[in-house]
Amino acid sequence: MPADLTATEALGLWHRVSVGQVRQDRPDLSLRQLAILLEIYLVPPPHTVRGLAATLGVTKPVITRALDSMGALQLVDRVRDEKDRRNVVIKRTVAGALYLENLGDLIRSEARRSAPQGGLP
Repeated sequence: MPADLTATEALGLWHRVSVGQVRQDRPDLSLRQLAILLEIYLVPPPHTVRGLAATLGVTKPVITRALDSMGALQLVDRVRDEKDRRNVVIKRTVAGALYLENLGDLIRSEARRSAPQGGLP
């Protein structure tokens, strides 16, 4: 896949990935929820509600609502910080890791489908 996609090509890839998610009957995550999930799994922990809110530039209630939904899907877990009980630490789960691994595989698959045939340009 070329490193430099046009805006239309990038949107086409995102469209195919989104349609693939729907066809696989995956949980419907909002873009905000997906951004939070990626932050939790791709950036080394620890993660807190306060820290995620600051990183993403949203309020703590926004993070809490998203975590409520993702927690119900078992994509993340929350526990009180034993050192500071005011903090809630966000934990990764096996289900969340598998969700993102599947998403990554889908992105790679769709990117390969759109790559020029016969090798690199």
